[in-house]
Amino acid sequence: MRKQLIMGATVATIAIMALTACSSRGTTSGDSSSTIKKGDTIGVALPAKTSQNWVLAKAAFEKSITAAGFKADVQYAAATNTVPDQQNEVSAMVTKGDKVIIVAAQDGSQLGTQVKAAKAAGAIVIAWDRNLTGTKNVDYYVAFNNFKVGQLQGQALLDGMAAKKATGPYNIELFAGSPDDANAPIFFNGAMSILQPKIDDGTLKVASGETKFQQVSTQGWLAQNAQSRMSDLLTKNYSAATPTLDGVLSPNDTLGRAILTAVKAAGKPYPIVTGQDSETASIPLIMQGIQYSTIYKNTQDEAQAAVDLVVTLSKGQKPATVVDKNNYNGVITVPSVELTPILVTKANAAEAYKDNPTLEPLTK
Repeated sequence: MRKQLIMGATVATIAIMALTACSSRGTTSGDSSSTIKKGDTIGVALPAKTSQNWVLAKAAFEKSITAAGFKADVQYAAATNTVPDQQNEVSAMVTKGDKVIIVAAQDGSQLGTQVKAAKAAGAIVIAWDRNLTGTKNVDYYVAFNNFKVGQLQGQALLDGMAAKKATGPYNIELFAGSPDDANAPIFFNGAMSILQPKIDDGTLKVASGETKFQQVSTQGWLAQNAQSRMSDLLTKNYSAATPTLDGVLSPNDTLGRAILTAVKAAGKPYPIVTGQDSETASIPLIMQGIQYSTIYKNTQDEAQAAVDLVVTLSKGQKPATVVDKNNYNGVITVPSVELTPILVTKANAAEAYKDNPTLEPLTK
């Protein structure tokens, strides 16, 4: 297992360092023309604290930015009025003269005016974790490989159900993230690249018939929305003894726990449920066999990758990026630094988190 994790890290290094061409749509050139020097301010605009990942991100960025010799200007959007708050924050960063503006967008399609102003002011714009869409005014995108995340989730769902019941058909339901998050359809498409062939050949059955992103998305990534939908699905399709719900594709841990809560309230046996983000509330559930899997995406590593990119630019060098067709934002394919996600189940949790002092103790 240690060998597998080391190989995963090696792949991440290769992905970051390789320069490939996978898409011909749009332009793909980052802008390193601005002068960035040590002591300059790096602005980081984060969305509302709707998941543990966002809570951890502020400290991760402040640590990495300060250690690299820059000043940190890290801001959260409020839980209410989130998009206007984030628009105002980016505008304020432009006004203050932040030389780099890193944006983890609440809604990547709603910041076009602000990032255009940032570029006009000479700032470097970096999309972080979520892409900025519908604009050419984004220089780089730093994130984990989101299509791979979905593929890992889809395969985990199949593996978990097979371990529990050797042969199908298996009854499943599908959940996706928020439609205003550019990552959500990529996660879903990655998962469906694994699951759709099994739906087509009858190995998987979706009793609700809801298999399109628009049907299964969860507005705002809100737990209450996922729990409500899961309760409705159970009432409409699984109220009798058969069919039994064997598995649920959940795009992250927050929604996974909400799905499990609905299943428990309905008095049904727990299905195989996937997740993402390695949230502290989900690790014990995985160790207890209640939630099957999650995806580990180290927030500190992701923040560090963005800061490392800025350091490279400050030296007058061109960052090594990949060109991934999944990072086409509707206008350009954004040059990207991609990190490799790690699938975590009960079997490899201790090894996966062995260097994480917060998560590793939860695997005991």
